[in-house]
Amino acid sequence: MDATMATDRTHGMVSAACPRRPPRTTAYRPWFDTSVNVGRLLTNTARRVPERTAVTWGDQSITYAEFDRRATALARGLAGLGVGRGDRVGVFMRNRPELLESMFACFKAGYCLVPLNSRFTSDEVGYHMVDSGAAAIIAEEVGEAVVAGADLGGAATVVTGDGYEDLLARSGGDGAGVEIDVDGDDLAWLFYTSGTTGRPKGAVGTHRNICTNLMNLFFINTRGQMRFGSSLADTTGKTQPAYLLSVPLFHATGCHAVMVTNLAAGGKIVMMHHFDPERALELIERERIATFGGVPAMVMQVLDSPNFSKHDTSSIRGVSYGGAPAPPDLVRRIRAAWPIGQPSNGYGLTETSSVTSMNSGGDYIARPESVGPPVPVTDVAIVPEDFTGDEPDDTIPRGPDVRGELWIKGPQVVRGYWHRPDETAQTFTKGWLHSGDVARLDEDNFIYIVDRAKDMIIRGGENVYSVQVEAALFEHPAVADCAVIGVPEPTLGEEVGAVIVLRPGFKVAADELSKHVKERLAGFMVPTHIWFREEPLPRNAAGKVLKRELRDELVGTPTAQSKTDLESPA
Repeated sequence: MDATMATDRTHGMVSAACPRRPPRTTAYRPWFDTSVNVGRLLTNTARRVPERTAVTWGDQSITYAEFDRRATALARGLAGLGVGRGDRVGVFMRNRPELLESMFACFKAGYCLVPLNSRFTSDEVGYHMVDSGAAAIIAEEVGEAVVAGADLGGAATVVTGDGYEDLLARSGGDGAGVEIDVDGDDLAWLFYTSGTTGRPKGAVGTHRNICTNLMNLFFINTRGQMRFGSSLADTTGKTQPAYLLSVPLFHATGCHAVMVTNLAAGGKIVMMHHFDPERALELIERERIATFGGVPAMVMQVLDSPNFSKHDTSSIRGVSYGGAPAPPDLVRRIRAAWPIGQPSNGYGLTETSSVTSMNSGGDYIARPESVGPPVPVTDVAIVPEDFTGDEPDDTIPRGPDVRGELWIKGPQVVRGYWHRPDETAQTFTKGWLHSGDVARLDEDNFIYIVDRAKDMIIRGGENVYSVQVEAALFEHPAVADCAVIGVPEPTLGEEVGAVIVLRPGFKVAADELSKHVKERLAGFMVPTHIWFREEPLPRNAAGKVLKRELRDELVGTPTAQSKTDLESPA
């Protein structure tokens, strides 16, 4: 693919009615002469390497030729049920081959993919189906009862198993004649994210959004190979790397950064139903996995496994993660485990179609606290809280010590939120996404995420950034995982609380952890409430800690601060 950037073109924001091709009003820098048809990416790979394994799931494998045929047949089958170009299609299942087939069926035929969390209740499935106005839903057998109890708004239902296979068979064995010539600005997906009112809202994504993310990752991989001598994907067709997919495909990271990128490169995706470190080690050895990752906690759990040394993990060439703060010490641990492997830490949001920045190889080793510079064709700015403009200008302060909200602009930024004009207007202005994350930029334009704005703790008028406190706690050798939360306090407003999960076989006193943080940070940032937790921290499907759930569970309960010692579970 040509990595040359063209001159500015235009990109429109979504209207309240969210038309398939909204008017173009906002300038951006796109990639030049690249595909903007996601469905065609699979077709091209299937023609290039038809007999390669595309997906492995348990003992089941499927070649690229078969994968492409089945996805195309499913697209035709959905058309027979009345689904038309631009219609939304819900997909409700865990990671499995049929989920990938369903996604590419939508991309091929110009349907709009609506991935649903496989843990949803009937009410949640119904909300997303009605809100998106979906014409159909594809579900796996274990979710059939949930779907049956949901208000689907009249959508057609397809369930994996015999009914799914019958639909594919009826649509024609060759699976030909469905691919359309989509426009880059055609609607491709609605990924739902949490709303300010508590109701999820759909981020409106296009084919161009996904293909921009793909080109950015290809560029980063090629540059990394040239600079650091390790390739995380192969676009030449000579070898086939394997990627361990341990994150859900109903999240932008799994779909855009992992699935689309690996399938376009001709790689093999090894799927897990859900993440388990012991199972991950087994698959790394059996499938000769080249790359794995997820969120930092997943990588740490693999490294902390008591069975780590019992498995052959020498095939690893890359460990990539994002979605949550990464302790700087994780880079050292990765390098110790895989000396020839390249660690990488990325940052992005659903609204940026996955990746906004990436820090990899020698850059990451040199700046382990950074999430890297912006990816190509992407602009970023640090905007102060009291800024009232629609786009950054010369009045905003600049410099490595300036902290503020991170704003992002580029062709991978979505148009807005489905049928949410007010929230769209608040979050997107003149093509700039207001991320809600507090960040800073160093002199080389590397991004440092200071905190999520809503996670910032205000203690006696002082801003406490939870990410900084968590990073300090992670430097203690006994800490396997941690989360910093605000604890209400009448005089100061809030105090700093920390929830700690210890590494197997370690023990530590709360006072020791407080002293450890005080040696690294200002006194007002030291946790005054510390809870030790034996079970893993609660996380959502994307791997982010559910801090609100922790606050509800712990605030007001006796803390572990009075304990002098605690041993972690065996």
